[in-house]
Formats: sequence, C-alpha cells, structure tokens
Amino acid sequence: MESTTRIRYGKRFDGKYLYHGNDLGAVCAKARTVFRLWSPDAERVELSLYRDDTSEAFRTLPLKRGDRGVWWAAVEGDLHGTYYDFEVETAGQAARTADPYALACGRNGLRSMAVELTRTNPAGWAQDAPPPLPPEPVIYELHVKDFSHHPDSGVPPEYRGKFKAFSWRDREGRIPLCMAHLKDLGVTHVQLLPIADYATVDEGGDDGQFNWGYDPMNYNVPEGSYALDPSDGPARIRECKEMIQALHKNGLRVVMDVVYNHTYYTDSWLERSAPGCYYRRRSNGALSNGSGCGNDIASGRAMVDNYIANSVLYWAKEYHIDGFRFDLMGLMTVELVNRIRRELDLVFGPGEKLLYGEPWRAGDSPMEPDTHPALMANLPLLNPGIAVFCDKIRDAVKGSCFDARGPGFVTGGHGMENAVLSSAAGWPEGAWEFNPRDPSQLINYVSCHDNYTLWDKLLLTITPGEVAPEAYAQPREEVLARNRLAAFICFTSLGTPFLQAGEEFARTKLGDGNSYKSSPEVNRLDWERAWRFGGLTDYYRGLIRLRRGLPGLLDKSAEASARVTNQTVHRPGTVSFQLDRGGPEGERLLIVYNACWEDFHMELPGGRWIVRADGQWADQHRPAGTEGSWVTVPRCSGMLLLRRRDEPPELEGEAPPDAPEFPEGQA
Repeated sequence: MESTTRIRYGKRFDGKYLYHGNDLGAVCAKARTVFRLWSPDAERVELSLYRDDTSEAFRTLPLKRGDRGVWWAAVEGDLHGTYYDFEVETAGQAARTADPYALACGRNGLRSMAVELTRTNPAGWAQDAPPPLPPEPVIYELHVKDFSHHPDSGVPPEYRGKFKAFSWRDREGRIPLCMAHLKDLGVTHVQLLPIADYATVDEGGDDGQFNWGYDPMNYNVPEGSYALDPSDGPARIRECKEMIQALHKNGLRVVMDVVYNHTYYTDSWLERSAPGCYYRRRSNGALSNGSGCGNDIASGRAMVDNYIANSVLYWAKEYHIDGFRFDLMGLMTVELVNRIRRELDLVFGPGEKLLYGEPWRAGDSPMEPDTHPALMANLPLLNPGIAVFCDKIRDAVKGSCFDARGPGFVTGGHGMENAVLSSAAGWPEGAWEFNPRDPSQLINYVSCHDNYTLWDKLLLTITPGEVAPEAYAQPREEVLARNRLAAFICFTSLGTPFLQAGEEFARTKLGDGNSYKSSPEVNRLDWERAWRFGGLTDYYRGLIRLRRGLPGLLDKSAEASARVTNQTVHRPGTVSFQLDRGGPEGERLLIVYNACWEDFHMELPGGRWIVRADGQWADQHRPAGTEGSWVTVPRCSGMLLLRRRDEPPELEGEAPPDAPEFPEGQA
C-alpha cells in the first residue's frame, strides 16, 4: 500500500474539527449499535455489514455528517460479532477502510467487528485485580509466542505460543516451567512485547511464522495469531483477558509494549479515514521517517493525541493493563506522554500504572510547534513518574549493542570504569550528559529483545574468530562469570532493574542479532536449557531477593545518589563504592566490581563486615572480617558486603568530607 496524500494540517484545523467525545468506533449494545467515524474531509461515508470476514456485505447504509468531522449511524438489533467496514469518499476518490477505532476485528484485521465488551469477559473478570504494588518493580520482558512454543514448555500443543498458554497449569517436573518459573524467579512485572494487532503474521497461516510485533495494524484489538481462532473477535479478546487474569492471579503485574510511533502500512485505516491528519510530512509533502519504518505518527496534533491517550486508557480500563512501555518514545511529544501520566493517575491513583519508554528515535522527525520530543535530552521536562531505558549502563557493562565484538566493562573494555560507577550512582549531576531527576526515571538493563542476547554478546566478544553453533550451547565458565557480573552490576545500581526473558538461563539465539522475523525455533525460550543453566537462574533469583531486602538500592528519591560515596577506581577493570544507610537497618554497604581475569585483594575499611553476595552466590550471609582484614574478590565477579550494626556510633553515617573511608595504601 502507498499513500500520495499531501498534508493539510494546521492549528486552525483543530479549532474546526477537534472532537472531544470518546465514543468513536462501534458502541455496541444488545438493542442497537452506534457507528461513528472521524473523517473531517469526507464527502460521503457508507457503512457495510458482513456475517464473516470473507463474504459479501448483507447490508449497506449511509452515515450522516455530524459535528466536527464525525459521521455516524445507529443500527437497531444485536450486532455483537458482526463484521463491518466503511467506504470513504474524499476529493472524488473512494477508499474502503476498516475502522481505526475498532475494538475487535476478523482474521488479519481487514474487517472490523462490533462487540459488546461485557460479553467478552472471562469468569471472575469483575473481581480481577493486580497484586499490590511491590517496593520496586523488577521487569521481565517476554514475547507471547516465545513463552510457550518450545515442546518442553509443559503446555499442550494447541495452546503453545497462544494467550491460553498463560492460564495453563504447569505439570510437576524437575524445574518450574512457564508461569511457575516466573513466580519462582521473583520478578514483579511482565512486559509483553506487542499484543495489539499487527500486520506481519498471516493469522490464518502456519505456526512457523514469527514476528516481534512492532508493525501496528489495529491499535485497540488483541493480536489474532495468539488466539485459538483469529476469526472469532470476542474469543481473542476473552483469551487475552484470561492471560492477564492468570498473570495477576500468580502475583504478576502486566506491562504492555505499545507502538504509537508508526504504522506498518502508510496507507493505513488512519490515513484512509482521515487523509493527511495522522502522519508527519515534510514541507515538500514527503513522509518523515524518524521511526525507520517509513512513516511517523504525528503526535502533537490534537486528534492524534486524543487517539493515543484514549487508546492507552482503554487498554488500562478494559484489559486491566498495569503499565505501558512506549516504543521509540522519542517520536512522541513530552506533552502527550505527560498527559497520559496525568490521566492514568487521575483514574487509577498516582503511580498505580507504570510508564516508561525508549528516549530515542531512528532519525529526525518534524515536530508540531510548541511541542518537545520525548528524547533523553528532554528528560527534565518529563513527569517524574515516567522512566526511560538507560542505554548507557547497557553499553558500559557489556559493550556496544551494535558491534558484536565491541567489549564493555565485563569483557575487558578500556575506560569503562567511571561510566560503571556513574551508573551505580544513578548518573548524578548530569554525568555523561544524562540528567535524570532521580533513580525513579532509570530503567537499568543489559539485554532486551533488540540486538544480541546477553549470552551471545558475551560469547561473541571474548571469542576470537567465528563461533561454532555448538559453542552457544556450552555452559562455559568464563562466559557464566561475565554474565553473573553483568547481572550483579545491574541489580546493584540505582534505578529499576529490567531483564529479557531467558537472560537468567543464558538465552541464546545462536548469534542472531536481529531476530524480529526469524523462526520460532531461534526466538523461543528453551526450557530444557533452563534446566541445564539452573545455577545461573539461582543467581538471578538470589539477586532479586537480595535487592528487595536492601532499602538503599530500592531508594528512588532525589537524595539517593548523594549516599553513594567513596567511588574508587582501583585498577583498570576494578572499582568499588559505598552506599550509606543501604542495609535493612541502615547499615553501610560496600560494593566491588572486579572485571579482571585475576583476583582482587582489598583491605576492609573500619567495622565488621559480612558478605551478602559474591560472584557465585547471591543473598548469603558469611563473615568477611574486621578493619584491616583482607577480602578477596575473585576474578570476574562482584561482591556486596554489609557493615554490621554492632559498631561504635562514630562509624555510622557519612564520613567527614575530607576524611577518606578507605585506608591509605589499599590494594
């Protein structure tokens, strides 16, 4: 599909056509359904009704022109489950379009469907509620198909890769699988890669298809390939709700990965129904391409902002979604993202819904006057309740995500020490041109769906020459050590921890650095591997449990960074810092990162210390010694020590500004 529409938008347009109602689309009840389409320049709009997603229309009728560009028609009778679309005539040209405001659709999203939403609710939906807000989110990024596609998932074949897999009760086995694994690991939020309807999988095709889902087609409809029958609109809604209900019952909140920055087709339902209104164009009429996907949604325009904000509120209300992750948030405006934060807080209470996104874009994109792109540079303009992905910790710890061989701190990279220390302290005072208000605005991660998995990146970086396919399967101790250290740094830094599904058991994609449409076999979680790498999973589980018991690491206040003291670069690849009042009873913490492939011997500062975590075991308690004792931090590992409370009062609290806490001449 290709569009040749020229832009006609201006602020005067909003004054004439801004529609404040939240009733566009098909409002369906048993007695009648009201159809409304915003199409301000249309000369004629006709509604067609269908019994299925392939047959000819059984009824057509004209829509009436209403106020502010809205066309409407009321149809008597029960239309629940009835397919529909529109024919829109603009400037003498007719275009057939599905409803951009549709809440349901048929196979592949080509026809919309009227649904009475109360008839899509699973049993007990009215009582569904998320678990209480945890002291801190621990976010686990997961793709619906990846979750259960593997034969060892314990899920019946007909449910594998589907919404229904989440509500399947796991069999008893040698390790927890699928939902039981998520519960056992200790994460609090599951971020689902896009579950709204996308264009790049044939929903009636075979099971060998795969896509991450960043190709929006119908924004307010669940993806059909995850449903048992993609032609059954009410069923796909019900199964999606059942998935969310199951996650809630298992103590997990649900974050939805949303893609409001572009559409897969430029000649989309948005463009066909309101040509020129929803996309950014340059002065010569060419589409802008800051998304790298051929078009940019024009946030900053009143009706576009209404569309996006209302869509977010719809998913939060109707589907009980607990948070939103914005793809390429740098293409959205600060003003819109702040509006979404305010409206969610007004409906659900301050901070109840998690909001964060990618503070970047793939290229330049023209913004509307008096708006600001939600980029890293504009972080001070964002509401404090909106966080961003911190790519600086990602690259400092493991190296460039684009260069497979580019090393980071844990793989012998040079000059990364100060960046790692700044990351641990929450990037205070604009360190490295990054200026969050406080750690609540930081999402710390070392891997996500993009680029190489952490295991693959580490293996590729430290292995000279080509990596044989069988090498990815081996639990090589050097790679395990570097993986544990990367996780240790992430979980001992100020901010909110985030991990890609399977990172905790050395997930591999066999060196595929961009698996967005690779086979399910490349992308899926390997539950047999989860058993073989169970020791690494234990380490992640321990880090999550350890962090939860150390208030200093959970602190998201503006004062948190100031309590990080004594940041020291001991040698290339070895750093340490202290965290005042970091323990459960206000104890001081000492944290060491030793990325060198040799042990580091360190003299302990004043007090008696216990080791809470090292490179092999997290969440432990073992004596480390007293002042003047030496502690050994093994090669390529971290260590977290806690100073016991039974110390003289003068040893607690901050050290005098000019008095170093570490004795002179330490190793």
